[in-house]
Amino acid sequence: MALRPSLTRALPASAAALATTAALTLGGAAVANALEAQAGSTTVSPAGHSFAVKLTGKATFTAGSTTMTCTVSSSLPTTGANNKIPAAPGNHNAAGPVGGTINPPTFSGCTTSIGGVSVTVTSNATNGSWALTAQHGAPIGAGLTMPKGGVVLKTSGLANCTITASPAGPTAVSGTWTNGAPSSLAISNAPVPATVTGGFLCPTGNQSATFTATYQVTDTTDPAQQITVTS
Repeated sequence: MALRPSLTRALPASAAALATTAALTLGGAAVANALEAQAGSTTVSPAGHSFAVKLTGKATFTAGSTTMTCTVSSSLPTTGANNKIPAAPGNHNAAGPVGGTINPPTFSGCTTSIGGVSVTVTSNATNGSWALTAQHGAPIGAGLTMPKGGVVLKTSGLANCTITASPAGPTAVSGTWTNGAPSSLAISNAPVPATVTGGFLCPTGNQSATFTATYQVTDTTDPAQQITVTS
């Protein structure tokens, strides 16, 4: 019984974190609605180019005094429209953000700060697409949208729990975009809802956590060019 309070703080962190970090591209109604308040024109370039989203450093998920850290996360282009900037003129919005879908991100190299508890993470697009939306401004706003149930974490060891991120519907996670070589999306202490099921050591019910990570976004159509957000 003494283990339960510790697990209650830790497992939601895993859920939220992994859930949140998942993918990056340009789109997502939930984030778009939030960014539209900034108005202004937005152009994402180069139009029609594919891009990769890769974690730089570590992604940290925090709940109470417990953290979960992942060292590898990415969303890579394959076939189809995911991880692709809209072709012109769709890459420009005269009065709002520009967005598009991405492939569900993968996660690996994940550990928890609770001894004896390991975790596996699976992302999906069963209930909708992953997306990223960008809005030009000062600073440049950007955000991820993960679909309902878009990340499922399963712990093993001292506690066998199933953690589902964004259980009630799409979740918008706000961040800041920086143009560069490469450009990046930084997310800091973003809240992500989760629900937990499992045995008596699992903190069952609705939970929340914060997620912090920085992703680099690179042009895979022409690696010499950069993915940029301008007016």
